[in-house]
Amino acid sequence: MIDASEATAKESAPALRSDILKWCTEWQTCFQNVVTQVSGSAPGQTAVFEISSEPLPAVASDLWYTVTVGGAARGEMTLRLPAASGTRLALKFLGEPEPAAPAAVVEPGSPDAVAVEQTSPEHKEALEELLRQISGLAATAIAGTAGGAVQFRLASSAAPSWSSDAIVCLRTRDEAGNSIAIEIQISPALAAALLPRAEPASPPPAPAPPLPPPPAPKAASATAPPQPASILAPDPSNYNRLMDVGLEVKLRFGTRRMQLRDVLALSAGIVIELDNALHSPVDLLLDGRLVAQGEVVVVDGKYGLRITDVVDRQSPLTALGLPAA
Repeated sequence: MIDASEATAKESAPALRSDILKWCTEWQTCFQNVVTQVSGSAPGQTAVFEISSEPLPAVASDLWYTVTVGGAARGEMTLRLPAASGTRLALKFLGEPEPAAPAAVVEPGSPDAVAVEQTSPEHKEALEELLRQISGLAATAIAGTAGGAVQFRLASSAAPSWSSDAIVCLRTRDEAGNSIAIEIQISPALAAALLPRAEPASPPPAPAPPLPPPPAPKAASATAPPQPASILAPDPSNYNRLMDVGLEVKLRFGTRRMQLRDVLALSAGIVIELDNALHSPVDLLLDGRLVAQGEVVVVDGKYGLRITDVVDRQSPLTALGLPAA
């Protein structure tokens, strides 16, 4: 990729609101970090994405992805990539060699890019996983900009039905000089959610109500009514001692019921088919209870789980025998 010591990002100063520009800049940084990591660039080299407000030319073969935003900010945004850009990013993610460089630099949508304008299903799947990893990193980086935790759900889609409030384009070039571009479109709902929230003015204190007159003394009765026994609520601080206890969680990719004779007949090489589809959510279990679901990712060569849905927030407390919060 481009050597960071010899290249500087173009400052096009897009005419955007500061909050939207900050949002897109965080995505720009996450694209740079993840693409640099999957490219296996040498030390001192990084993928430098320039940011501009110039939209990409529309081509029928463009790849569209919708990112649904939840949490502190709600709305939608889209990622649009020329097919050639999507193919080159997929090749980097898969570690496959770059195609032979043409005589001239290839721009997205140009006649010379026809050979890479058709993205194979394998490359589309690799590109989608790459974008999911970038989305996961962006969800953490954008929390400060959004004013709280956010969640991103990315899915392949068609062009959006809404008119975008803002368009930002990220551009870089691969080692052969070919252009890689990603266009970000912000929906009106997301643009409204990013507006700074004004603090509500505090109402003036209400005057204190007059004190009620003292009750008239009652005649003493021969027998006083029995007083109910006081019920002491559990001290919440006692539960805080358990917060540092280490717990074992398990991932469940799927299940299947088998007869005992089939289990006894198992041997090396036998494939057991699970009841979950290939892209079904993976279950997160605590003490055998389902507490969340998510998607499997790879982090530094190890398996990980990106949480997409908390199934039951009471389950962890119930599994430990604690009262529900």
